[in-house]
Amino acid sequence: MRGINYLVNDAGERTAVVIDLTLYGDELEDFLDGLEVQARLDEPKEVFDTVVSQLLPDKGSNE
Repeated sequence: MRGINYLVNDAGERTAVVIDLTLYGDELEDFLDGLEVQARLDEPKEVFDTVVSQLLPDKGSNE
């Protein structure tokens, strides 16, 4: 595939990939975002308004 090259070890096994970011940068970013979402699925959830009030105490109330 144009713009995608595999690095192989001495046994001929693929060990890494080199991706041309000028061709696939947007797609790679989307892919990595998806991996990040998957990695965080089991993290505890926070209520948005609670986080805002913790970060910005004077902005926490609905104005």
